[in-house]
Amino acid sequence: MLKKVLIANRGEIALRILRACKELGIRTVAVYSKADRDLLHVRLADEALCIGPASSKESYLNTPSLIAAAEATQAQAIHPGYGFLSENADFADAVEQSGFIFIGPRAETIRMMGNKVAAIEAMKAAGVPTVPGSDGAVCAENAIAIANRIGLPIIIKAAAGGGGRGMRVVTDINALLDSLSVTQAEAKAAFGDDTVYMEKFLQHPRHVEIQILGDGEGNAIHLGDRDCSLQRRHQKVVEEAPAPHIPEQIRQQVAASCVEACKQMRYRGAGTFEFLYEDGGFYFIEMNTRVQVEHPVTEMVTGVDIIKEQLRVASGLGLSYRQEDIIIRGHAIECRINAEDPKTFLPCPGKINYYHAPGGPGIRMDSHIYTGYSVPPYYDSLIGKLIAYGDNRQVALQRMRNALDEIVVEGIKSNIPLHRDTILTDTAFNEGGVDIHYLEKKLGLV
Repeated sequence: MLKKVLIANRGEIALRILRACKELGIRTVAVYSKADRDLLHVRLADEALCIGPASSKESYLNTPSLIAAAEATQAQAIHPGYGFLSENADFADAVEQSGFIFIGPRAETIRMMGNKVAAIEAMKAAGVPTVPGSDGAVCAENAIAIANRIGLPIIIKAAAGGGGRGMRVVTDINALLDSLSVTQAEAKAAFGDDTVYMEKFLQHPRHVEIQILGDGEGNAIHLGDRDCSLQRRHQKVVEEAPAPHIPEQIRQQVAASCVEACKQMRYRGAGTFEFLYEDGGFYFIEMNTRVQVEHPVTEMVTGVDIIKEQLRVASGLGLSYRQEDIIIRGHAIECRINAEDPKTFLPCPGKINYYHAPGGPGIRMDSHIYTGYSVPPYYDSLIGKLIAYGDNRQVALQRMRNALDEIVVEGIKSNIPLHRDTILTDTAFNEGGVDIHYLEKKLGLV
């Protein structure tokens, strides 16, 4: 097992990694910006180093500073968490070329999955179902022919895109070339790469994803699926496992294809296959080569600690489980708690005057906040993840309602009222299976 790990992240995921390391007897190094000296994991880590000012570019995105911190503390490995440099192939290369272990996939895997065109081609080769699309990059010369073959409406996407950026829906063939040009320009500005591709635009899909683990030697397993359809501006708000109302045979077939793809890639560590699901069909959209924000719901229904499995694989010990060991039991739901105005969705940094975490059977709260903590204005507004587990979905829903009644965050605004008063009281959500546009339509944002 690894002896010392540097945690190259902040907030709740940094604390989550620290706790997993402590369970395994691994010493921890916390790195932090000047704005983050009061983070809980910084206080709890065996060692802590400031790596720069508040700006992410000068701290959490500063590869030389992170490598220097690992060298100074004699850490063996670096865990990137999610966000920041977690899916940056150049960072993974730099870590391993400097003599450290990158707790994640190999750089070439990250690079391949980070390019949506290359990822789709790899999935097709492995038998993973994909959205009807362009079979490669789109340009002005081939765009109209490809669109006519696929059939309108279509969506143009940046090959190097993510986070909802670099995408445009086209419903009129006469607007295609202008839309193509604008998307290429956006992709170039946002990602430094103007390569775009085209897919059939599914009008009422759900967002369903498959969690996998691989040992890097050709062995892989899946941990079931999650439904992440409740979104606002392509950002997930609520997630649950397993995804409701999916035929078991279809569920097992797509999961098996993901495992096969991981075996072919010799995938290392944790990863997630993201799909659009509509009318009984799964359509691959991308793979996230890191741990997900929503990993706790999968942990609750499988009993598998995904972070500990990442650490085991990075230590060269392989996976703790075989596929036959994985049994899905019960249901889990996660509400993302953000420091934001629940009406305008604008970030709401500031001091937390009082914090009370909910409790009771089946309740888990992953958060780095505490009474007296000040939420800085420089980073993502996520301040916690509230998870409710039950023997079935209805029990999990009721426990989540109870927990949302109990949780107290005073001093700043949060989206707790959105979860408690809007989402958890919604009839369609409670029945399960709403599509990715549902929440925005309900909130009047589209």
